[in-house]
Amino acid sequence: MGIFSRFTDIINSNINNLLDKAEDPAKMVRLIIQEMEDTLVEVRSSSAKTLADKKELARQVSRLEQDAEQWQAKAELALSKDREDLARAALMEKKKSSESAQALVDELAHTNEHLSKLQGEISQLQDKLSDAKVRQKAIVIREKSASSRLKVKENIHSTRVNDALSRFDHYERKVDDIEAEIESYDLGSKSLADEIAGLESDEMVDDELAQLKAKMKNKQK
Repeated sequence: MGIFSRFTDIINSNINNLLDKAEDPAKMVRLIIQEMEDTLVEVRSSSAKTLADKKELARQVSRLEQDAEQWQAKAELALSKDREDLARAALMEKKKSSESAQALVDELAHTNEHLSKLQGEISQLQDKLSDAKVRQKAIVIREKSASSRLKVKENIHSTRVNDALSRFDHYERKVDDIEAEIESYDLGSKSLADEIAGLESDEMVDDELAQLKAKMKNKQK
């Protein structure tokens, strides 16, 4: 299983747990980033171990190749002494060393391939982690803004606000009643200025009526 498929399983599991607990988005994002950081540490540790294994394989290959060369030299020496039996035995040991060295060379090639893929996955994970941290800041800001707006909405629609507005209506009605009572005292009691203004109004109506009569009389002629 690759690190990303395993990492996805870890994240999905934690997200489901968070949703079950109704955790807030900011906490969820922090947990996801923590999982990514932990995975990155784990993968880097695995990469370091693979590098150490590679070095050890290289040392073993070098040692076996040296052994093969030494057995080759011993076979030549034995043959020079007319000891064909010893030369054959030395060549058999050389063959074993060479085959073992080749097997380790093949394993070393696989290790290099695995290490290359591991480095690529580490690079991808680092990029995703950087992107996640940038997005985390935006999510935290949005979450704070949304929470503030939610509190305002809750206050607007709360019974306390409605009760307060109802009391405003009650007090406005009381003020209306007081003003109406004040006006009732003024009914039937005109001031001198009011009476004079009434006379002026009546005089204007009389003048307008006289003008209208004169106009109608002229039309009849």
